[in-house]
Amino acid sequence: MRSGNTWDIFCNVIDNFGDIGVCWRLARQLAAEHGLQVRLWVDDLTSLKNLCPEIDSRLATQHVRNVDVRHWSKPFPEVRPADVVIEAFACNPPDDYVSAMAASDPQPVWINLEYLSAEDWVRGCHGLASPHPRLPLVKYFFFPGFTEGTGGLLLERGLTEQRLAFQQEQSEIAAFWAELGLPVVGPNEIRVSLFAYENHAVSGLVDAWAKADQQVLCVVPEGRVLGEVSAYFDQEVACVGSIHRKGSLEVRIIPFMEQERYDKLLWACDCNFVRGEDSFVRAQWAGRPLIWHIYPQDDGAHWKKLDAFLELYCAGLNKDAVDDVRALWQAWNRGNGADGAWMNFWRHRTELQFHGGRWASQLTLNGDLASNLVQFCKN
Repeated sequence: MRSGNTWDIFCNVIDNFGDIGVCWRLARQLAAEHGLQVRLWVDDLTSLKNLCPEIDSRLATQHVRNVDVRHWSKPFPEVRPADVVIEAFACNPPDDYVSAMAASDPQPVWINLEYLSAEDWVRGCHGLASPHPRLPLVKYFFFPGFTEGTGGLLLERGLTEQRLAFQQEQSEIAAFWAELGLPVVGPNEIRVSLFAYENHAVSGLVDAWAKADQQVLCVVPEGRVLGEVSAYFDQEVACVGSIHRKGSLEVRIIPFMEQERYDKLLWACDCNFVRGEDSFVRAQWAGRPLIWHIYPQDDGAHWKKLDAFLELYCAGLNKDAVDDVRALWQAWNRGNGADGAWMNFWRHRTELQFHGGRWASQLTLNGDLASNLVQFCKN
């Protein structure tokens, strides 16, 4: 009988930071909070290094933050499969490794950690078994989610308490801004973080901020949206450290941030524009108003995912707020019309601020994904 203490997580980096962001958080939490021996197999160590500066992208094997980080390369080394094998987002472990799983006695628990979705069908598929077509192996589907009957979301122990303590202590917030080279928040100023894919709606949005009746400081971590920011200010390239001003708006470009510091950025801002999966979840734990740039899919499947989440998230808001939240999220993801939609959205600031904290508290009732995953594998 296997002890269940060794875990292998396989991550194929597709979209820069989304996949590896989730896998790195999960690996660290399993090791730190559950005392498990975790190997993280990742094919792009450079992307991981952006999230964790201690990583040396030249090393095939290294031990960082209690996790054995391995370069997933070809040919794949001959290793004993772990007690639990996680393939993140259907990335398919190497054939030789899967064959070794089948030959093991007892065989590992094999989990396909799926993408996050609020769609109704997720609850029906969570935990389902899928026999391998050729080998005597069974894979189980594990779906993160926002409701009972799903795997929940990644949430480290004590994170909520840390966030509340940070947000209630102005000196900590001021110290954080100082670390980034930013001044303390002014009396008539809002701060917004902008982390998005390429988006034609950027010009209208920042123009609305430039014409606003209060000061807006937009903090932009280095990333894919910089092209649109540069175009708005007629700059060839908006680079790290650059400052751009127009009307009521000031834009500051900051370096790409490791995960813990990015969490604090979300906590410190009044509103957060986020993308993909990892930053989307972290923005919800921040308890602040948020706008999600969902990863676009060619067949338009992302619109169903967006609508399904809004159906859950908007419950409890007044009708006007629901309409204006939906309008901004849809305009932002269409790539146009975000300027007018922002003005309507932000008039609900007080209600959205309260709702963000309430929503975060509601999500904790589902337990955290890492603990739910450990329990599932024990069962």
